[in-house]
Parts: sequence; C-alpha cells; structure tokens
Amino acid sequence: MASKPFQFKQFRVAQDRCAMKIGTDGVLLGAWVSLPNTTDSILDIGTGTGVIALQLAQRSTASTIDAVEIDEDAYEQSTDNFENSPWGDRLFCYHASAQEFASEIEDTYDLIVSNPPFHSPPLGEMQEAERGNAMPENRKKARFNDALPFEHLLVCASHLLAENGTFAVILPKIQELSFISTAKSQGLFPNRICRVKGSPTSEEKRSLIEFSFKETQIVTEKLIIETERHKYTKPYEDLVSSFYLKM
Repeated sequence: MASKPFQFKQFRVAQDRCAMKIGTDGVLLGAWVSLPNTTDSILDIGTGTGVIALQLAQRSTASTIDAVEIDEDAYEQSTDNFENSPWGDRLFCYHASAQEFASEIEDTYDLIVSNPPFHSPPLGEMQEAERGNAMPENRKKARFNDALPFEHLLVCASHLLAENGTFAVILPKIQELSFISTAKSQGLFPNRICRVKGSPTSEEKRSLIEFSFKETQIVTEKLIIETERHKYTKPYEDLVSSFYLKM
C-alpha cells in the first residue's frame, strides 16, 4: 500500500500522514539536479515527505539543508523522516508557507529545489491513469490546491537564491514556456532543461528545469523512463540507481 514507509538504499521515508506519496516526479528532481561541490546550503520548498531533501543530503556534503512545508501533518512527518535519517544533523524543516518563509529569512541558498503543486497528476500517476487506475481523491486535493501559485514560488525563489545559485523545478511540459516567461520577470533564466517521456511512444509529460540569474545557452536533454511496463531504460536507471533498492 502507498501509505507504507518507502525504503530507499540509504534512507527510509514514512508517508502515511502525507497526501502526496513518494512518486516519480520528486525522485527524478532529487536525482537530476546539478549539485556542485561548492553547494553548502540547500532549500526544498514544499518538501512533503522530505524525499528530495533526503536525496540531496545523500548526494552532497552541504552543511545546511532546509525545507519548508505548509501542511502540518506533512511537516511533522518530514521532520520525523529527517531525524531518522543518517543526516539528521544537516536537515531541518520549517512549518510555514513559502511566502512566509521568504519574508522572514535573510539568508540565501546555493540551491533551491521544488516539486510544486500543479494542475496535472505526477508522471507516475499519469501512467497509472493511462492504464485505467484513477488517482485517489485526497491526492488530487493536495495537487490541485492554490497554496503556492507559480508566480509566488518564483518571487520566493528569486528572493532566497544566492547570486550564483541554482533554482530547480519539475513541471508539466505544457506549463514549461509560461513558467520560463514568469521566471524571466523575476530575473531567473533557464540554463538546463530535461524533457521526460514515460515511454518511447508517449508524449513528453514533464520538464525538469534549472534556473539561475545568468542568461546562458540552454542545455537540453531528453529522458525516457520505460521501454515497456517495468522495463526501465539505462539512462533512467543510471539516474536513480543510487536511491531505488531494486536498481
């Protein structure tokens, strides 16, 4: 069942109190985002279970890995997941909205990540829907709320990002252009984009995007997850094999 703890190779994520369970979107972002050795401070906006922050703790030596979560149950659960991980001394979650957090914090971060609420089901759930399995109502509610509009997320990110920092998100492909346009109004420019397909014959469903305050030539990538049901592509396995037990 989806409410059972999810065991990764180096950490475990309890998720019974979170409306949004572990899914492909978050794990993809946590595995894909660039993580230079100079990264010393990380912020995960809308952390949910805390899985992305935990992945980045595994991947880095960053001394500060903060997270923000507005939902009380998810905040408490992510805090427990952080404390029960091997990196509890580096992980901390704040119970606040991104807007409240940005207005109160003066520090900036080398890396900011977010798997934000959007009006489209996560990639794994999209594949399940295509197979005739409906997304549970409580998960729809968590994904379709307006607590963090993209405009607000980008204002917060631009305020909290260090001068040479990176801001990374995962979005529905259909919202890529509008998000990039809004980001530019906040002085954030796309530097790297990976467009994700569930299978070789499916449409591109997700865009992973890295932004910075510097306008550069955009590096574009493509990723296909499966060749067929539970037959994963090598690029996808290479990306997530440090985390999933069965890869």
